Parts: sequence; structure tokens; C-alpha cells
Amino acid sequence: MNKIQKFLSVVFFIAIFVVLIYLIQNYGIEPLRNKIESMGIWAPFGIFILRGVSIILPALPSSAYSLLAGSLLGFQKGYITIVFSDIVFCQAAFFIARNYGRVPVRNLVGTKAMKKIESFNQNQLEENFFLMTGLLMTGLFDFLSYAIGIGGTRWKIFTPALLISLLISDSILVAVGAGVSQGAGLFLGIALLGMFALATISGLAKNKMPK
Repeated sequence: MNKIQKFLSVVFFIAIFVVLIYLIQNYGIEPLRNKIESMGIWAPFGIFILRGVSIILPALPSSAYSLLAGSLLGFQKGYITIVFSDIVFCQAAFFIARNYGRVPVRNLVGTKAMKKIESFNQNQLEENFFLMTGLLMTGLFDFLSYAIGIGGTRWKIFTPALLISLLISDSILVAVGAGVSQGAGLFLGIALLGMFALATISGLAKNKMPK
């Protein structure tokens, strides 16, 4: 299972990179944007699904889809797409773990990822809302959605923490993608400063996590 996930992770990442470079080289970013616009809802829906799969199977890369959404859809539409996908699929991961326990989660993510999930102290996280929110801002939000569910955290505690973390963290990577594709120096600079701030918050949250 782990070997399959690693293989799929590499394939997804390479495929996205190759396709994006090919499209930019052959169409240019503005004609590409126009073509994406002509697809209507299908382009955001495709990114929505791919991002969701990367959450349910945490071994798959997820950050790439935030950059892709910003690059192809622009900041506003890309941000809405990524946030909506994260809310839906993080909630799905939480409910799978909360209602069905460790076995289905282990079958989905594999043994190695399950060890990472079980390494979090869920009871301590439930008692510290701000620590939970800070950790959900990291790249481990998919693992944490499972871990918090397994730990028996209540939905009404998990959901506000998830929403706050996603609204902040998703905006930064989508902004980077949008800034790079649009050549918006100021926009990109603000996004990079946001990434630095987020890395600081994430580091402090990880340091405060009970061992």
C-alpha cells in the first residue's frame, strides 16, 4: 500500500508539472487562462477532486494543487475552490476516523502514514484549541483530520479550528500561484511574507505539542 501511494504521489506531481509547463509553453498564460475560463465549472471541479483525493490519501502531494489553482484560476476562484475542497474532504476524513475508527483509516492511508497519525496526542489537542488550529495550518492538516477524529474530538471543536486554519493557510499558497502566473511582484511578495509568518506559527505550534 505504501509503495503504491509513493508511486502515485510521484506520478501526480510529475504529471501536474509536465502538463502545466506544456500548456504554458504552447498557449501562454493568458490564452491558457481564457481556455480554462471556457471550461466553466469543470476546471475548478477537477482541481477540487484532485485536492480532495490528496487529503483522503495523505501520501499524495496537496500543496501543488493550491499553486495550480492560483496559477490557472486566479486568486479568487482558486482560493474558493481549494478552501471548499479542504473543508469537504477534511470533514470526510474526520468523520471516517470519528465514526469507524482506526481500521478503515489504516486501510486508506497505509501503515506508515497511520503511525504518523497516531503520533499526535489528540486529547491534548482537544484541550488546546489554539494549538489545534496552529497545527492544522501546517502541511499535516490531512493527517491531523484523521488523528483528531480518532481521538474522539467533538465536531463543534474541530470545525472552527479547521475553518480558521484553512482560511489563513490556503490563501497564502494560492496567492503564490496567482502571483507567479500574473507576474504580480507586490502580490507575490505579500504572499511570501505570509508563508514566512505561517511557518513561524507552525513551528511554534509543533514545539508546543505534547510529546
